[in-house]
Amino acid sequence: MTDSDQTAAAPEPMGAAGPDETGARDRTPAPAAASAPPPGSASLPPAAAEIAAGYGFTGPAMELGALLWDGQCLPGAPIRIPLAMLNRHGLVAGATGTGKTKTLQLIAEQLSANGVPVFLADVKGDVSGISAPGKAGDKVAERSAQVGQDWEAAGFPCEFYGLGGIGPGIPLRATVTSFGPVLLSKVLQLNQTQEQSLGLIFHYADSKGLELYDLKDLKAVVGFLVSDVGKAELKGIGGLSSTTAGVILRSITAFEQQGAESFFGEPEFDTSELLRLAPDGRGLVSVLELPAVQDKPQLFSTFLMWLLADLFQKLPEVGDVDRPKLVFFFDEAHLLFSGASKAFLESITQTVRLIRSKGVGIFFVTQTPKDVPGDVLAQLGNRVQHALRAFTPDDARALKATVRTFPNSPYDLEELLTGLGTGEAVITVLSENGAPTPVAATRLRAPQSLMAPIDAAALEAAVKSSLLYGRYAEPVDRESAFEKLSAAERTRQAASVEAALNTPLGKGFGAPQEAGRVACGAGGGQRDLPLAGEVPGDAVGAGDLAIALRDAEALGGLLGVPCALPCAARRWANERVGAPVGLCAGQPRAPGCPGPLTSPVSPPAPRPSPPACTPVPSSATPAR
Repeated sequence: MTDSDQTAAAPEPMGAAGPDETGARDRTPAPAAASAPPPGSASLPPAAAEIAAGYGFTGPAMELGALLWDGQCLPGAPIRIPLAMLNRHGLVAGATGTGKTKTLQLIAEQLSANGVPVFLADVKGDVSGISAPGKAGDKVAERSAQVGQDWEAAGFPCEFYGLGGIGPGIPLRATVTSFGPVLLSKVLQLNQTQEQSLGLIFHYADSKGLELYDLKDLKAVVGFLVSDVGKAELKGIGGLSSTTAGVILRSITAFEQQGAESFFGEPEFDTSELLRLAPDGRGLVSVLELPAVQDKPQLFSTFLMWLLADLFQKLPEVGDVDRPKLVFFFDEAHLLFSGASKAFLESITQTVRLIRSKGVGIFFVTQTPKDVPGDVLAQLGNRVQHALRAFTPDDARALKATVRTFPNSPYDLEELLTGLGTGEAVITVLSENGAPTPVAATRLRAPQSLMAPIDAAALEAAVKSSLLYGRYAEPVDRESAFEKLSAAERTRQAASVEAALNTPLGKGFGAPQEAGRVACGAGGGQRDLPLAGEVPGDAVGAGDLAIALRDAEALGGLLGVPCALPCAARRWANERVGAPVGLCAGQPRAPGCPGPLTSPVSPPAPRPSPPACTPVPSSATPAR
C-alpha cells in the first residue's frame, strides 16, 4: 500500500479545511478537541473527580483512555495529554507483555491525526500494521465501550526504513564522519583511552581532507597512522600507539562481521525526511524495521541516537510551540545506556535537554525507570507506566524505586502496579502550565490501526512505491580516504623501487613489469632473476633494493593495495632481508607466484655462472 493509497483510504481529520479557490488544500492539521467537563463527571467519587479535573485541559489534547478507580473504569473521566507538552519528553515503561507496543501505536496514531510526524522503531516487526485499518472484533468493541471510545478503523501514512538495507525498508545509511567518534566508540565498545585516540584519528582525517564515508576509509587511516610512513603525523598531538590502533582495527573488523559494513556509506540519509506531512495534512509515521538486526541492539540503539543528534544539529530553535515538529520513540532504551561511557551519557543528556527547544519530543521505552540514567530521567515530564512484576528481590527493589519516582497519590502504587492488566497503565503528564497532573490509573484506548504486522508483500510494495526508494536504495562509493591513501601508497612504492633500481645492483634489473626476469646486458637477452646468494653486485645496493621491495609490499598489504611486485623479486627480497612479507600474503598474485618465504637467510653460496640468455627481439627495451 502506497502513502497515497493509505491517505486516500483514511478518513479526513475532523475540522480539516477543504480545497480553496485555487484547488490547494490547507495543510494545517485540525486541532484536537478542546477539553470540556466530561458527561457524568459530576457523579464521580470525590477523589476520582479531583483526579479527572487535573486532565481537564482547554487546549488541544490527545485521548489516552479512561480513569480506573476502585476497580471500575469511568468513561466519564478521560485521561488526556496536552499536545503542546509532548516536546517535554516522556517514558513508557513496563514488563514484557503488558502492552507497551500498543501504547506506542495509540499515541503515534493520534499524533499523526493531529499533523505531527512520528518516528518509531519496530524491533519485533509488529508495528507495521499502523499503516492499515484495524479489524473490528469483540475485544475491540468491549474495550471501546469501557473507555467511551467511538472506535473506527483507520490506517495512517507510513514510510518504512531499514538499517543499511538489511531487511525490508528504505536503506538508512550514515557516513563514518557524520556518526562521529563518540557514538562510534559506543558501538565498538572502546574504553576512554581508545575513544580519545579515535577522536584523534577523526581530527587527523578531517584536517588532511581524508573523507571517512565508510569503514574501509577508517581502517585505511588507522593503518596509515601506525605505518613507518604515517606514524610521525600525530607525534605533535599525542600520537597513536600500535596497541590502541590494533584494538580499534579488531573492533572494526568484529563490527563488520555483524553486518555493520552496510550501515556506513553514501547516500547518507537526510533526517529532515522524518519531518514530512502526508498530502492530507496528517503527520507521516516513519517506521524503522529492525527484526533483521534485533540481535544487535547496541548497534541499532546507537544508530537511533545518531538520528537524534543529527536532527539536533540541523533544526532551528523554535521555543514553545502548540504542537511538536516530531515525536521520536526510542524503543529498548536500556540497551542504549548499558555500558555507556561518560562522554556518551553526557551527549545523550545534552541532546535530551536541549532538543525540546527544537520542537522535538522523545519518548524512551523500556522495562523500568531505573534503566534510564537519573540525569535523563529528570528531563522526562510524561509517564506511562504499565504493570511491573515482583517475582524476585531485585524486582521488588525496582518496584519500590519506581513508586518513589511518582508524585504523591491516593493510590497504593506498589499494589496497583503489580495488579494492572494488559492495556492498563499508571499515567502522569505535564499540564498546560507545566505542572505534573495527578497520578491516574488508566484503561487505555484501542488503536484504530491494525494491531498486527502487515504481510511481507504489502510491506515490500509500500517500500518500493515510496518516492524515497530511488534516492536511497543503491549505495554510492565515491573517492575518499581509502582511495586517496591507496593512490599515495602506489606512488610511494613506485618512487622507492625506482630509487632502489638506481643503485649499482638495481640498474641491472630492467623494467619491473618483467616479472622474475632481468636483462642480460647489451646482448638483448633475458634470464631468470636469481635468488638470495646468487645475486651479483654490490651488497649494500642489494640490501637497499630488497628492503624497498619488501617495505613497499608490506604497507601495500596493510592498505589493501594488490601485490603487483614481480614474483621472483618478492621471494628474493624476502630471503635477502630475512623476514617474510606476511602482510601481503592474502593479496592477489600472478598465477603460479609463490607466497612469502619464512626460512631464515642462508649463508651466501658461491656465485654460479649466470644462466644462458634467451634471445629476444631487437625491439625489446635494452637494459639500463
